[in-house]
Amino acid sequence: MPSPLFPTSLVGSYPQPDWLIDRARLAGRFPPRVRARELWRVDPEYLEQAQRDATRLAIADQVEAGLDIITDGEIARESYSNAFATALDGVDIDNPGTALDRSGHPNPVPRIVGPISRRHPVGLAALAFLRAQAGPGKTVKVTVPGPFTMAQQAQNDFYPSVEAAAYGYAEAVRDEIIDLLAAGAGIVQVDEPYLQARPEAAREFGVGVLNAALDGIAGRTAVHLCFGYAAIIHERPSGYSFLPELADCVCDQVSIETGQSGLDCEILTHLDGKTIILGVLNLGDETVENPAEIVARARRALKYVPAERIVLAPDCGMKYLPRDAAFGKLVSLRMAAALLRAEAGVPTVS
Repeated sequence: MPSPLFPTSLVGSYPQPDWLIDRARLAGRFPPRVRARELWRVDPEYLEQAQRDATRLAIADQVEAGLDIITDGEIARESYSNAFATALDGVDIDNPGTALDRSGHPNPVPRIVGPISRRHPVGLAALAFLRAQAGPGKTVKVTVPGPFTMAQQAQNDFYPSVEAAAYGYAEAVRDEIIDLLAAGAGIVQVDEPYLQARPEAAREFGVGVLNAALDGIAGRTAVHLCFGYAAIIHERPSGYSFLPELADCVCDQVSIETGQSGLDCEILTHLDGKTIILGVLNLGDETVENPAEIVARARRALKYVPAERIVLAPDCGMKYLPRDAAFGKLVSLRMAAALLRAEAGVPTVS
């Protein structure tokens, strides 16, 4: 079945149920870089079972809302990065280090004490569950933290430089991506928010590190940049500090946010040939947008990017939103996509 025009997708995360995770405690802190088992409400003996049940609900919500591309909502993760970053060899997670988060505050982080390598595939079981629950014919997407971002979120006590550490992470990420695509992932998204947060270092070696992680990869890959979770980072700059540089990245897709920021989409002309995962849902406001408002946001990008290279999505992960608001926004996203398809003369499929 050919992909629809204006396909719809999450960026990655979906809200976890209150019975699974302490959402008030989650909302009161930056995403954890080390393990944070205190966030889970369920007894460790039953946690995996509870995470699977909640993941099933998140997938069902996406299917019911009518999304074209399905994720597992990252329901079993404490953050977008720590599950993978703490599963690697060469990293001491029992004696963490310290690094500054994107607001400039010190945060406990993994401490690099040896050569970074992936001891085993990290996300294959979650992908198998996602594919089974999404059902036949659905494209599924999985996310992995990017090597540049993980190097910024670690204390480097081994490599001669942060850049060298980032290339160490790149090898582990590449191994994971190869396994995920071979196991049936339709898209693998590499989350690199620190390309935006640390643009000077990003311009030195960010694209090189990403290309090392994507070297020789045959399947579809995306790179996600953002301004930070809206529930934590409230103010949005007028534009990205690092985005046109991704024209030199070998990824197929670039995921950006425009819903809250009102980004001037002319900058997207620098990414000619890339599919744009266009953030058109404002996650800084729990109000469910009407479809016409979402269509208007999409039209800002359509001045510069052809329709066949646009995927409609939230600005970022939705994990900090109330579940009813998140579901309502996804329904509006699907309705907006239908309006845009109708404008383009695409027949409605019942």
